[in-house]
Amino acid sequence: MSKPKVFEKPIGVKDYLPHAVSRLRHIEGRVLACMSAWGYEQIMTPTIEYYDTVGVASSTSDQKLFKLLNNRGTTLVLRSDMTTPIARVASSLLKEAEHPLRLSYHSNIFRAIEEEAGREAEFFQTGVELIGDASAEADAEVVALAIASLQAAGVGRFKIAIGHVGFLNGLLEETLNGQPEIQEELKSCLLRRDYVGYREQLRQLQLGTELERGLEGILRLRGGQEICDQALELSSNETAKASIRHLCEIWDVLNAYDVCEHVLIDLTMIGDFSYYTGMTFEGYAAELGFPVASGGRYDNLLSQFGRPAPATGFALKTTRILDLIRTGQGEEKKRILIGYDAQSREGALLAAKRYREQGDVVVTERVENWDNWAPGASGAPLPVTYKGNSYSAVVPFQSSRIKGGTV
Repeated sequence: MSKPKVFEKPIGVKDYLPHAVSRLRHIEGRVLACMSAWGYEQIMTPTIEYYDTVGVASSTSDQKLFKLLNNRGTTLVLRSDMTTPIARVASSLLKEAEHPLRLSYHSNIFRAIEEEAGREAEFFQTGVELIGDASAEADAEVVALAIASLQAAGVGRFKIAIGHVGFLNGLLEETLNGQPEIQEELKSCLLRRDYVGYREQLRQLQLGTELERGLEGILRLRGGQEICDQALELSSNETAKASIRHLCEIWDVLNAYDVCEHVLIDLTMIGDFSYYTGMTFEGYAAELGFPVASGGRYDNLLSQFGRPAPATGFALKTTRILDLIRTGQGEEKKRILIGYDAQSREGALLAAKRYREQGDVVVTERVENWDNWAPGASGAPLPVTYKGNSYSAVVPFQSSRIKGGTV
Protein backbone atom coordinates (compact mmCIF):
# COMPACT_ATOMS: atom_id res chain seq x y z
CA MET A 1 0.00 0.00 0.00
CA SER A 2 1.44 3.35 -1.04
CA LYS A 3 2.03 6.07 1.50
CA PRO A 4 -0.61 8.86 1.36
CA LYS A 5 0.54 12.17 -0.04
CA VAL A 6 0.84 14.97 2.47
CA PHE A 7 -2.35 16.70 1.28
CA GLU A 8 -4.56 13.60 1.08
CA LYS A 9 -7.37 12.81 3.53
CA PRO A 10 -8.99 9.49 4.45
CA ILE A 11 -11.97 8.52 2.30
CA GLY A 12 -15.28 9.90 3.55
CA VAL A 13 -14.02 13.00 5.38
CA LYS A 14 -13.75 16.56 4.15
CA ASP A 15 -12.35 19.99 4.95
CA TYR A 16 -14.76 22.87 5.53
CA LEU A 17 -13.47 26.23 4.31
CA PRO A 18 -14.51 29.50 6.00
CA HIS A 19 -17.57 30.19 3.80
CA ALA A 20 -18.90 26.66 4.43
CA VAL A 21 -18.23 26.88 8.17
CA SER A 22 -20.09 30.19 8.27
CA ARG A 23 -23.14 28.61 6.62
CA LEU A 24 -22.91 25.51 8.82
CA ARG A 25 -22.79 27.61 12.01
CA HIS A 26 -25.68 29.72 10.71
CA ILE A 27 -27.82 26.61 10.19
CA GLU A 28 -26.73 25.12 13.52
CA GLY A 29 -27.46 28.33 15.43
CA ARG A 30 -30.92 28.83 13.96
CA VAL A 31 -31.92 25.20 14.52
CA LEU A 32 -30.63 25.08 18.12
CA ALA A 33 -32.44 28.36 18.85
CA CYS A 34 -35.63 26.81 17.48
CA MET A 35 -35.17 23.75 19.69
CA SER A 36 -34.45 25.93 22.71
CA ALA A 37 -37.70 27.80 22.11
CA TRP A 38 -39.49 24.44 22.44
CA GLY A 39 -37.84 23.80 25.83
CA TYR A 40 -34.91 21.58 24.75
CA GLU A 41 -31.56 22.10 26.50
CA GLN A 42 -28.30 21.39 24.72
CA ILE A 43 -26.04 18.52 25.80
CA MET A 44 -22.52 17.45 24.75
CA THR A 45 -21.08 13.93 25.04
CA PRO A 46 -17.58 12.52 24.37
CA THR A 47 -16.42 11.74 20.85
CA ILE A 48 -15.19 8.33 22.05
CA GLU A 49 -17.17 5.75 24.03
CA TYR A 50 -16.67 2.19 25.25
CA TYR A 51 -17.49 -0.42 22.63
CA ASP A 52 -19.04 -2.77 25.20
CA THR A 53 -21.59 -0.17 26.29
CA VAL A 54 -22.48 2.54 23.79
CA GLY A 55 -20.95 0.72 20.82
CA VAL A 56 -23.02 -2.43 21.34
CA ALA A 57 -26.21 -0.58 22.28
CA SER A 58 -26.06 1.76 19.28
CA SER A 59 -27.41 -0.83 16.80
CA THR A 60 -24.75 0.27 14.33
CA SER A 61 -23.21 -2.81 12.74
CA ASP A 62 -19.63 -3.62 13.69
CA GLN A 63 -18.56 -3.05 10.09
CA LYS A 64 -19.67 0.59 10.36
CA LEU A 65 -17.98 1.37 13.70
CA PHE A 66 -14.61 3.09 13.98
CA LYS A 67 -12.81 1.10 16.68
CA LEU A 68 -9.60 1.89 18.54
CA LEU A 69 -7.73 0.64 21.60
CA ASN A 70 -6.71 2.74 24.57
CA ASN A 71 -3.41 2.21 26.41
CA ARG A 72 -5.01 -0.50 28.56
CA GLY A 73 -6.17 -2.52 25.57
CA THR A 74 -9.85 -1.63 26.02
CA THR A 75 -11.85 -1.28 22.81
CA LEU A 76 -13.32 2.16 22.20
CA VAL A 77 -15.48 3.50 19.38
CA LEU A 78 -16.06 6.89 17.80
CA ARG A 79 -19.72 7.73 18.37
CA SER A 80 -21.87 6.45 15.50
CA ASP A 81 -25.00 8.27 16.65
CA MET A 82 -26.05 10.61 19.45
CA THR A 83 -29.15 8.83 20.70
CA THR A 84 -27.21 6.08 22.47
CA PRO A 85 -24.72 8.36 24.31
CA ILE A 86 -27.62 10.54 25.44
CA ALA A 87 -29.43 7.42 26.68
CA ARG A 88 -26.29 6.62 28.70
CA VAL A 89 -26.25 10.13 30.23
CA ALA A 90 -29.99 10.09 30.94
CA SER A 91 -29.58 6.78 32.79
CA SER A 92 -26.58 7.90 34.85
CA LEU A 93 -25.79 11.59 35.35
CA LEU A 94 -29.46 12.53 34.91
CA LYS A 95 -30.97 9.52 36.66
CA GLU A 96 -32.43 11.70 39.42
CA ALA A 97 -33.86 14.25 36.98
CA GLU A 98 -37.62 14.36 36.67
CA HIS A 99 -39.15 13.12 33.43
CA PRO A 100 -39.75 14.10 30.76
CA LEU A 101 -36.25 15.21 29.74
CA ARG A 102 -35.92 17.44 26.69
CA LEU A 103 -32.35 17.45 25.35
CA SER A 104 -30.83 18.83 22.15
CA TYR A 105 -27.41 18.47 20.52
CA HIS A 106 -25.20 19.35 17.58
CA SER A 107 -22.33 16.90 17.01
CA ASN A 108 -20.14 15.18 14.49
CA ILE A 109 -20.90 11.49 13.90
CA PHE A 110 -18.58 8.77 12.58
CA ARG A 111 -19.52 5.71 10.52
CA ALA A 112 -17.22 3.59 8.41
CA ILE A 113 -18.58 3.48 4.87
CA GLU A 114 -18.15 1.75 1.56
CA GLU A 115 -16.71 3.84 -1.25
CA GLU A 116 -20.06 4.98 -2.60
CA ALA A 117 -21.38 8.32 -3.76
CA GLY A 118 -23.10 10.56 -1.23
CA ARG A 119 -21.81 8.75 1.86
CA GLU A 120 -19.54 10.35 4.43
CA ALA A 121 -17.54 8.78 7.23
CA GLU A 122 -17.84 11.96 9.33
CA PHE A 123 -20.89 14.17 9.23
CA PHE A 124 -22.87 16.56 11.45
CA GLN A 125 -26.26 16.11 13.08
CA THR A 126 -28.50 18.45 15.05
CA GLY A 127 -31.30 16.81 16.97
CA VAL A 128 -33.38 16.26 20.09
CA GLU A 129 -34.38 13.47 22.45
CA LEU A 130 -37.62 13.52 24.45
CA ILE A 131 -37.20 11.00 27.27
CA GLY A 132 -39.85 9.76 29.68
CA ASP A 133 -43.06 10.27 27.70
CA ALA A 134 -44.71 7.34 25.87
CA SER A 135 -47.68 9.28 24.50
CA ALA A 136 -48.72 10.08 20.95
CA GLU A 137 -48.44 13.73 22.03
CA ALA A 138 -44.67 13.26 22.52
CA ASP A 139 -44.27 11.59 19.11
CA ALA A 140 -46.23 14.40 17.47
CA GLU A 141 -44.13 16.99 19.30
CA VAL A 142 -40.85 15.71 17.84
CA VAL A 143 -42.35 15.51 14.34
CA ALA A 144 -43.70 19.06 14.62
CA LEU A 145 -40.34 20.25 15.99
CA ALA A 146 -38.53 18.52 13.10
CA ILE A 147 -40.72 20.51 10.72
CA ALA A 148 -40.02 23.77 12.58
CA SER A 149 -36.29 22.96 12.63
CA LEU A 150 -36.15 22.32 8.89
CA GLN A 151 -37.89 25.62 8.31
CA ALA A 152 -35.46 27.37 10.67
CA ALA A 153 -32.56 25.83 8.74
CA GLY A 154 -33.91 27.36 5.54
CA VAL A 155 -35.22 24.21 3.84
CA GLY A 156 -38.12 25.40 1.71
CA ARG A 157 -39.89 22.35 0.29
CA PHE A 158 -39.94 19.04 2.14
CA LYS A 159 -42.17 16.17 3.25
CA ILE A 160 -42.13 14.14 6.45
CA ALA A 161 -43.08 10.48 5.92
CA ILE A 162 -44.21 8.73 9.12
CA GLY A 163 -44.81 5.05 9.74
CA HIS A 164 -44.87 2.58 12.61
CA VAL A 165 -42.60 -0.39 13.22
CA GLY A 166 -45.42 -2.27 14.92
CA PHE A 167 -47.71 -2.25 11.89
CA LEU A 168 -45.31 -4.10 9.63
CA ASN A 169 -44.23 -6.44 12.44
CA GLY A 170 -47.85 -7.31 13.20
CA LEU A 171 -48.82 -7.75 9.56
CA LEU A 172 -45.88 -10.07 8.82
CA GLU A 173 -46.44 -11.97 12.06
CA GLU A 174 -50.02 -12.62 10.97
CA THR A 175 -49.24 -13.59 7.37
CA LEU A 176 -45.81 -15.23 7.71
CA ASN A 177 -45.94 -16.65 11.20
CA GLY A 178 -42.96 -18.89 12.01
CA GLN A 179 -40.89 -17.59 9.08
CA PRO A 180 -38.62 -14.95 10.68
CA GLU A 181 -35.94 -15.13 7.98
CA ILE A 182 -38.44 -14.34 5.22
CA GLN A 183 -39.88 -11.52 7.33
CA GLU A 184 -36.41 -9.99 7.69
CA GLU A 185 -35.76 -10.26 3.94
CA LEU A 186 -38.96 -8.39 3.18
CA LYS A 187 -38.16 -5.73 5.79
CA SER A 188 -34.67 -5.36 4.32
CA CYS A 189 -36.17 -4.67 0.89
CA LEU A 190 -38.45 -1.99 2.34
CA LEU A 191 -35.60 -0.40 4.27
CA ARG A 192 -33.57 -0.10 1.04
CA ARG A 193 -36.65 1.17 -0.81
CA ASP A 194 -36.21 -1.80 -3.14
CA TYR A 195 -39.86 -2.25 -4.05
CA VAL A 196 -39.03 -4.34 -7.13
CA GLY A 197 -37.09 -6.73 -4.92
CA TYR A 198 -39.96 -6.76 -2.40
CA ARG A 199 -42.46 -7.80 -5.07
CA GLU A 200 -40.07 -10.44 -6.39
CA GLN A 201 -39.68 -11.90 -2.89
CA LEU A 202 -43.47 -12.12 -2.55
CA ARG A 203 -43.79 -13.95 -5.85
CA GLN A 204 -41.13 -16.47 -4.86
CA LEU A 205 -43.00 -17.25 -1.62
CA GLN A 206 -46.07 -18.46 -3.56
CA LEU A 207 -48.41 -17.31 -0.83
CA GLY A 208 -51.54 -17.35 -2.92
CA THR A 209 -53.11 -14.52 -4.85
CA GLU A 210 -55.11 -12.93 -2.02
CA LEU A 211 -52.29 -12.98 0.55
CA GLU A 212 -49.71 -11.76 -1.95
CA ARG A 213 -52.01 -8.94 -3.03
CA GLY A 214 -52.49 -7.92 0.59
CA LEU A 215 -48.75 -7.77 1.34
CA GLU A 216 -48.08 -5.95 -1.91
CA GLY A 217 -50.85 -3.51 -1.03
CA ILE A 218 -48.81 -1.87 1.73
CA LEU A 219 -46.66 -0.29 -1.01
CA ARG A 220 -49.69 1.84 -1.87
CA LEU A 221 -50.44 2.86 1.71
CA ARG A 222 -49.16 6.42 1.43
CA GLY A 223 -51.19 9.52 2.04
CA GLY A 224 -53.18 11.31 4.71
CA GLN A 225 -55.37 10.12 7.55
CA GLU A 226 -57.43 7.99 5.15
CA ILE A 227 -54.46 5.58 5.01
CA CYS A 228 -55.12 4.65 8.64
CA ASP A 229 -58.65 3.50 7.78
CA GLN A 230 -57.37 1.39 4.87
CA ALA A 231 -54.64 -0.17 7.03
CA LEU A 232 -57.09 -1.17 9.76
CA GLU A 233 -58.92 -3.30 7.18
CA LEU A 234 -55.70 -4.93 5.98
CA SER A 235 -54.84 -6.81 9.16
CA SER A 236 -56.66 -8.31 12.14
CA ASN A 237 -53.43 -8.57 14.13
CA GLU A 238 -53.75 -6.60 17.38
CA THR A 239 -50.17 -5.26 17.24
CA ALA A 240 -50.78 -3.92 13.75
CA LYS A 241 -54.13 -2.38 14.73
CA ALA A 242 -52.72 -0.77 17.89
CA SER A 243 -49.91 0.73 15.80
CA ILE A 244 -52.37 2.25 13.34
CA ARG A 245 -54.50 3.66 16.16
CA HIS A 246 -51.34 5.28 17.58
CA LEU A 247 -50.57 6.83 14.17
CA CYS A 248 -54.12 8.18 14.04
CA GLU A 249 -53.58 9.87 17.40
CA ILE A 250 -50.29 11.36 16.19
CA TRP A 251 -52.02 12.70 13.08
CA ASP A 252 -54.72 14.36 15.21
CA VAL A 253 -52.06 16.15 17.28
CA LEU A 254 -50.14 17.19 14.16
CA ASN A 255 -53.38 18.57 12.79
CA ALA A 256 -53.65 20.72 15.93
CA TYR A 257 -50.08 21.91 15.29
CA ASP A 258 -51.30 22.86 11.77
CA VAL A 259 -48.42 21.04 10.05
CA CYS A 260 -50.20 18.17 8.27
CA GLU A 261 -49.50 19.77 4.88
CA HIS A 262 -45.87 18.68 5.42
CA VAL A 263 -46.71 15.13 6.54
CA LEU A 264 -47.75 11.91 4.84
CA ILE A 265 -48.32 8.46 6.29
CA ASP A 266 -46.09 5.79 4.72
CA LEU A 267 -46.59 2.33 6.23
CA THR A 268 -43.45 0.95 4.54
CA MET A 269 -41.37 3.09 6.93
CA ILE A 270 -39.48 0.91 9.42
CA GLY A 271 -36.46 3.05 10.40
CA ASP A 272 -32.79 2.28 9.87
CA PHE A 273 -31.95 1.41 13.51
CA SER A 274 -33.01 -1.81 15.21
CA TYR A 275 -33.74 0.02 18.49
CA TYR A 276 -36.85 1.70 17.02
CA THR A 277 -39.99 0.31 18.64
CA GLY A 278 -42.84 2.51 17.42
CA MET A 279 -43.40 5.54 15.23
CA THR A 280 -40.57 6.29 12.78
CA PHE A 281 -40.20 9.09 10.25
CA GLU A 282 -37.94 10.56 7.59
CA GLY A 283 -37.86 14.02 6.07
CA TYR A 284 -37.11 14.53 2.38
CA ALA A 285 -36.26 17.84 0.73
CA ALA A 286 -37.54 18.38 -2.80
CA GLU A 287 -34.05 18.93 -4.20
CA LEU A 288 -32.31 15.90 -2.62
CA GLY A 289 -32.66 12.15 -2.94
CA PHE A 290 -31.31 11.53 0.55
CA PRO A 291 -33.31 12.12 3.76
CA VAL A 292 -32.46 15.36 5.58
CA ALA A 293 -34.13 14.28 8.84
CA SER A 294 -34.99 11.01 10.55
CA GLY A 295 -36.26 9.88 13.91
CA GLY A 296 -38.62 7.71 15.84
CA ARG A 297 -39.56 6.05 19.12
CA TYR A 298 -37.10 3.78 20.97
CA ASP A 299 -38.71 2.62 24.20
CA ASN A 300 -36.25 -0.20 24.99
CA LEU A 301 -32.87 1.52 24.58
CA LEU A 302 -32.55 3.08 28.04
CA SER A 303 -33.16 -0.27 29.72
CA GLN A 304 -29.74 -1.35 28.40
CA PHE A 305 -28.25 1.29 30.71
CA GLY A 306 -30.28 0.21 33.75
CA ARG A 307 -33.03 2.83 33.73
CA PRO A 308 -35.99 1.84 31.52
CA ALA A 309 -37.87 4.78 30.06
CA PRO A 310 -39.82 5.49 26.88
CA ALA A 311 -38.17 7.93 24.49
CA THR A 312 -38.55 9.51 21.08
CA GLY A 313 -36.47 11.95 19.04
CA PHE A 314 -34.99 12.94 15.70
CA ALA A 315 -31.85 14.23 14.02
CA LEU A 316 -31.37 16.67 11.16
CA LYS A 317 -28.65 15.70 8.70
CA THR A 318 -26.96 19.09 9.01
CA THR A 319 -24.24 18.31 6.47
CA ARG A 320 -26.82 17.45 3.82
CA ILE A 321 -28.75 20.62 4.60
CA LEU A 322 -25.49 22.53 4.13
CA ASP A 323 -25.26 21.13 0.59
CA LEU A 324 -28.87 22.15 0.01
CA ILE A 325 -28.75 25.69 1.43
CA ARG A 326 -26.22 27.61 -0.62
CA THR A 327 -27.02 31.03 0.80
CA GLY A 328 -27.43 32.54 4.22
CA GLN A 329 -24.51 33.32 6.48
CA GLY A 330 -26.24 34.78 9.46
CA GLU A 331 -26.55 38.43 10.32
CA GLU A 332 -24.35 40.48 8.03
CA LYS A 333 -21.84 42.33 10.18
CA LYS A 334 -20.08 45.52 9.22
CA ARG A 335 -16.50 44.75 8.15
CA ILE A 336 -13.94 47.50 8.74
CA LEU A 337 -10.34 47.70 7.58
CA ILE A 338 -8.03 49.91 9.68
CA GLY A 339 -4.57 50.82 8.43
CA TYR A 340 -1.90 52.42 10.60
CA ASP A 341 1.78 53.31 10.70
CA ALA A 342 4.19 53.04 13.62
CA GLN A 343 3.30 56.41 15.10
CA SER A 344 -0.48 55.90 14.95
CA ARG A 345 -0.56 52.26 16.08
CA GLU A 346 -1.99 52.92 19.56
CA GLY A 347 -4.88 55.05 18.34
CA ALA A 348 -5.69 52.59 15.55
CA LEU A 349 -5.79 49.55 17.81
CA LEU A 350 -7.92 51.38 20.39
CA ALA A 351 -10.34 52.32 17.59
CA ALA A 352 -10.43 48.68 16.47
CA LYS A 353 -11.34 47.63 20.02
CA ARG A 354 -14.25 50.08 20.11
CA TYR A 355 -15.63 48.87 16.79
CA ARG A 356 -15.40 45.21 17.89
CA GLU A 357 -17.19 46.01 21.15
CA GLN A 358 -20.14 47.35 19.15
CA GLY A 359 -20.26 44.12 17.13
CA ASP A 360 -18.30 45.00 14.00
CA VAL A 361 -15.68 42.81 12.35
CA VAL A 362 -12.33 44.65 12.25
CA VAL A 363 -9.11 43.79 10.44
CA THR A 364 -6.01 45.87 11.21
CA GLU A 365 -2.92 46.21 9.06
CA ARG A 366 0.33 48.08 9.46
CA VAL A 367 0.96 50.03 6.26
CA GLU A 368 4.46 50.75 5.01
CA ASN A 369 3.50 52.25 1.64
CA TRP A 370 0.27 54.26 1.67
CA ASP A 371 0.33 54.65 -2.10
CA ASN A 372 -0.44 50.96 -2.51
CA TRP A 373 -2.98 50.71 0.28
CA ALA A 374 -6.73 50.06 0.12
CA PRO A 375 -8.51 52.13 -2.54
CA GLY A 376 -11.23 53.13 -0.07
CA ALA A 377 -8.65 55.08 1.91
CA SER A 378 -8.06 57.44 -0.99
CA GLY A 379 -11.66 58.31 -1.62
CA ALA A 380 -12.93 55.44 -3.78
CA PRO A 381 -16.57 54.47 -3.15
CA LEU A 382 -17.24 51.84 -0.52
CA PRO A 383 -17.53 48.90 -0.12
CA VAL A 384 -14.13 47.90 -1.46
CA THR A 385 -12.22 44.68 -1.96
CA TYR A 386 -8.71 44.56 -0.58
CA LYS A 387 -6.49 41.47 -0.70
CA GLY A 388 -9.44 39.29 -1.59
CA ASN A 389 -11.75 40.49 1.22
CA SER A 390 -14.66 42.93 1.06
CA TYR A 391 -15.00 45.80 3.54
CA SER A 392 -17.85 48.20 4.18
CA ALA A 393 -15.49 50.84 5.62
CA VAL A 394 -11.79 51.66 5.35
CA VAL A 395 -10.11 53.78 8.05
CA PRO A 396 -6.55 55.15 7.55
CA PHE A 397 -4.55 56.05 10.69
CA GLN A 398 -1.69 57.84 8.92
CA SER A 399 0.22 59.96 11.44
CA SER A 400 1.61 62.35 8.85
CA ARG A 401 -1.88 63.10 7.56
CA ILE A 402 -4.44 62.54 10.33
CA LYS A 403 -4.53 61.56 13.98
CA GLY A 404 -7.39 59.13 13.62
CA GLY A 405 -10.04 58.00 11.24
CA THR A 406 -13.80 57.95 11.51
CA VAL A 407 -16.40 55.82 9.85
